Amino acid sequence: MKHFRLLVLGNGLSTYGSYLNMVALNVFVYDVTGSALAAGLFMAVRLGTSVASGFVSGRLVSAYDRKRLIICADLGQAVALLALLMAPEAGRLPLLYGLAVVTGGCSTLSQVALRSSIPEIVGAEHRARANGLLVTARSLAMMAGFSSAGVVVAQLGYAAAFVLDAGTFLVSATVLTLLPIRTRARSGKREGTEESKPSPGRPSFRLMWAAAPVLMAMIALRAVDGLGSSSHNVALPVHSSLLDPEHPATFISQFWAIWAVGNIIAQQVLARYTRRSGRTLGERAFAIGACVMSGAFIIVFSGLPTGLTLATALVAGAADGITEVVYVSRLQAVPDEERGRLFGFSASVENAGFGLGMLVSGFLLESFSPFQVVASLHGLAIAGCLALLAYLVLRRPSAEPDVRVRPPGNGVLRRERG
Repeated sequence: MKHFRLLVLGNGLSTYGSYLNMVALNVFVYDVTGSALAAGLFMAVRLGTSVASGFVSGRLVSAYDRKRLIICADLGQAVALLALLMAPEAGRLPLLYGLAVVTGGCSTLSQVALRSSIPEIVGAEHRARANGLLVTARSLAMMAGFSSAGVVVAQLGYAAAFVLDAGTFLVSATVLTLLPIRTRARSGKREGTEESKPSPGRPSFRLMWAAAPVLMAMIALRAVDGLGSSSHNVALPVHSSLLDPEHPATFISQFWAIWAVGNIIAQQVLARYTRRSGRTLGERAFAIGACVMSGAFIIVFSGLPTGLTLATALVAGAADGITEVVYVSRLQAVPDEERGRLFGFSASVENAGFGLGMLVSGFLLESFSPFQVVASLHGLAIAGCLALLAYLVLRRPSAEPDVRVRPPGNGVLRRERG
């Protein structure tokens, strides 16, 4: 885990750069074009690229060295930012949309490659703990990125923000380059060669759906959860303005800070549970956690006093963190040769759900209150999770599919209950 902690540090820096990038670039596009439509188009191109690149990333991760892919993704984003910075003002608009494509594609590729590699880097039995460290680092990076973006842009300007952003990706790539880690199961074949690429005889997603319907149902629920997540992201500024028209940013800052604290606390509790019990939470924990998370987000918009609302945000963050770790750990239980394509498919589905939710939420907010919009979309997620939970409780033990995973070192396959 020593090398992995350094990887988490580097990945946390690049994640901070991504959130800084998200804020600074969106504001920069609006300043350059003076058009809200252009800014919206920039976000749409970036999100659309993330959806499309999930499928491509899955194939790349299955065929080539994952460590090199993550390094290339970080370097690609750094080079694109520096190219935008050095370009003349007249030629920046086309580069902005090119940057949206690069950042959307590279961020998805990096995420898919890293998640697919965790069991090989730390061992299958430590994957939940490792995922918890990554989620904790992401929560801290999100807080730092969102809170510092306005200060960096206001005090130092866009150039400094882009240089800082590019620097985080360069540091991440450097750290990963120096780490002696293995990102693929040992097969006796060199990665990145024709021999290591997935063969036509390996299971397709159609066969995986038939063999592991619960796993595929979890992926589908992540898309529905994306609808809910987009609803509270879109509705939060509107809700904050209704609470305090003079200082709408205050509640947003408090909400995300408390959410992140809950997320971090949950990772600590989950890590201790995993170490003491030696067990990894499964599908039932995923369904229950998703229900609690969606229910908490609905309550946040219900008009409770600020103290109770923030306490509920703490619960939402904790449930969100646990659900994320359980979900990722569950997907990592599949064999290494299928894991990359599965995570690529998952990334596309999640991003598509979130993107569709952004459009639907924006449309609904024209006619309905934030509470009604959030309750309706998160309510869909709750309904889906309750259906999954009912199936898990009522199914016969013999109907539960087993997933083969490779233990580190002994080369003997064992079965892990999902």
